[in-house]
Amino acid sequence: MPLYEYRCQSCGEREERLEGLDAPTEHDCPKCGTVQAMRREISLTSFTLTGGGWYGQGYANGSARKKKGESETSPTGTGSSGSCSGGCACHPAKPAK
Repeated sequence: MPLYEYRCQSCGEREERLEGLDAPTEHDCPKCGTVQAMRREISLTSFTLTGGGWYGQGYANGSARKKKGESETSPTGTGSSGSCSGGCACHPAKPAK
């Protein structure tokens, strides 16, 4: 269940609620009692990428670790810019031998 943040449009009171995806976007303020004054706010996510894999290899900031034989400008060693690992739309896959 997501954690939603609400702020009262009347008194400025703030609160967080752990609610389902179908929760209403407005409700009564518990502090001042104004009807439907607590409105859901858009807030930053608490989602964080940690550990190995895509994030740990530096692709999040464009500084992927270089493998032996790769050029400074391309992770695939082709000389073109980008931070993918090949076999994508910008770097065609190597043909099978």
